[in-house]
Amino acid sequence: MLDAMAERYGILPSKLIQTADTFDLMVMDVALTYRQYRESKQSNQPVDQSVYNEEDLLEKLEKYK
Repeated sequence: MLDAMAERYGILPSKLIQTADTFDLMVMDVALTYRQYRESKQSNQPVDQSVYNEEDLLEKLEKYK
């Protein structure tokens, strides 16, 4: 993942290790997941729903309400 992040940000991996934090990891994860979602949608492949647990989402919704 460090290599992918360094390539995306255009910096050396050693510089990334010095300056990156967990927020950068989260942003990278979201960006890659969204890219995969778009590619699946464009190629008319079913979107992978395994990352979503419907019961957990419903529980969180109820807590929010």
